[in-house]
Parts: sequence; C-alpha cells; structure tokens
Amino acid sequence: MSTEKSFAKGSAAPGPVPDGKIRLYSMRFCPFAQRTRLVLVAKGIKHETMNINLKDKPEWFLKKNPLGLVPTLENPAGEVVYDSPITCEYLEEVYPEKKLLPPSPFGKAQQKMMLEHFSKVVPYFYKIPMGRKNGEDVSALEGELKEKFAKLNEDLVNKKTGFFGGDSITMIDYMMWPWFERLELMELKHCLGGTPELKKWTERMTEDAAVKACMHSAETYKAFYKTYQEGKPDYDYGL
Repeated sequence: MSTEKSFAKGSAAPGPVPDGKIRLYSMRFCPFAQRTRLVLVAKGIKHETMNINLKDKPEWFLKKNPLGLVPTLENPAGEVVYDSPITCEYLEEVYPEKKLLPPSPFGKAQQKMMLEHFSKVVPYFYKIPMGRKNGEDVSALEGELKEKFAKLNEDLVNKKTGFFGGDSITMIDYMMWPWFERLELMELKHCLGGTPELKKWTERMTEDAAVKACMHSAETYKAFYKTYQEGKPDYDYGL
C-alpha cells in the first residue's frame, strides 16, 4: 500500500485501522517518515501506509495530529503517535520480536546520544543546497559538514564495527540513513571524500533489504525535489 496516492483536503476519512495491523501516515519522499518505514519493514510489522499531501492536508488528518506532521502512527485502538524518533521507539516496544535497540540501558542511551549528535548534522542537508541555489558561497558550510562526517567516520574506526551499533544494523543506522540516501540529490557526495569508513557504511546500508524496499532512485528524488522547489510539490510523482 506504500504506493498509494496522497490524500488531500476534502478526501474521505479512512476507517479504523484493521486488527493485527498498524497504520502509517507518511509522505513518499520525506526522510523523517522514511525512518519509520525502515523500522516497520526491518521488523516485519504488518502495516498499511496512507500518504498525505503536506501542502493541502486533509481535515481528518489534522484531527488525528494537530501538528499535521508525518510520520504519524495509528493503531486499531485509535491511539496516535507521531515524531520520527518517538514512532520508532514505540514500534520497538510494541513489537519486541525483532529488536533494533541494544538490550542494556547504557546501549540504548548511547544510541539516543548519537541521534542527538546527528540531529545537529541534518540542517546542513538543507542549508547547503538552499544557499547554493541562492548563489551564496557555501564552502564554509561544506567544511563544517565534512568535520561532522569525519567525527562519524572516527566513531566507526574506534568501534571497529561495520555499523554504528555493532556488526549488524541497529536503530541508529536506520535513523541516520535517509539523509545519506539523498547525498547525490543534495550534491553533497564529495563531502564523504575523506571518510573511508563512513563511505563503506553507506555501501553496506544499500545492501540491506529494508533500505532497498524503502528507496527511491536518484532520478525520482531529483524530479520530486524540482517540483518541491518550484512550490508545487508533486507528492504522487512516478505513480
């Protein structure tokens, strides 16, 4: 159901979430919503996806989440949870069969600290392309992003592991991945130049089944973001 066209203002409200499933309100190109999609797929959770037109949000969606943001989850009891780290943690607790977080409190705290650190990196993925588009000199910002990438690279070197939580993919890898998937789109791939371990991590991530299932091609991203920059986002591009 993840290829469903987006629901806009005036659309009919959906019925209750079927028993045995959870519903994700998403947008196909949103990196924050992609975090939750990755976790749903990685954990093998039965779910349905309803995409939302974020420019023209349905009234019924704003009743469920007054902030009107994706990702938003709804369960069969009508309980609603939103915000990407919160939805992912919720899925980890409600569906404990396949764990993505470490068992120890310290291990969980480490992942939260790393996520907090990464939240300071995310703005660069927007500031640099926007500055470039406005004809500004973005070399200083690119330098700062390279420094952030160098710290992530150092983390992998020190841990001597293929992923940020160990030798296999854990929650933190999925929480960071959507922005690395967009490096080419944002014309920031060169910023990985001096970070060989981080580069290898991005290559390992593309081999993951959940990552493959939630991925768009660079061409699709470019076509969507062109409509987005023009102020008329085509949320159904490619359907």
